[in-house]
Amino acid sequence: MNTPLPTATARPGRPKTNPKPRVEQLRIAKRVQRQRDRDAGLALCQIKLPEKAARRLRHALAIPGFDVELQQFLDDVIVETRKFPNLKLLCWNRAAPFLTGRDAFGLYERNWRFVDTRNMPEDERALVRRLADKYGRGVMNV
Repeated sequence: MNTPLPTATARPGRPKTNPKPRVEQLRIAKRVQRQRDRDAGLALCQIKLPEKAARRLRHALAIPGFDVELQQFLDDVIVETRKFPNLKLLCWNRAAPFLTGRDAFGLYERNWRFVDTRNMPEDERALVRRLADKYGRGVMNV
């Protein structure tokens, strides 16, 4: 009563539907997923955090609307120089497209004589007011 051993062709499991090896299929699937993420405007950002902070951040990412709050926080702390014409001119010798709010306030304050206040867009005026309130206690020393 010996039962024959299953051969390689009679192996149970999912039928093979793709002639490519499984490793190649996974590589292609990952490449397609990365392209979908890029098309959706998503980017991978790996950061090293203390373990407790990393666990809290992972939990916070699952909260609906957290990405909006994170965006607001970043808008408060980091200034994109290209959005503001006068700040862009003041950053003529800097390669980085972003500044901390404190650095942007310092640039405006030190170089106010070069700022074109007559043609300043309203969003840049609001930025200067917000930076002065936050970092200059409502006052700019110009």
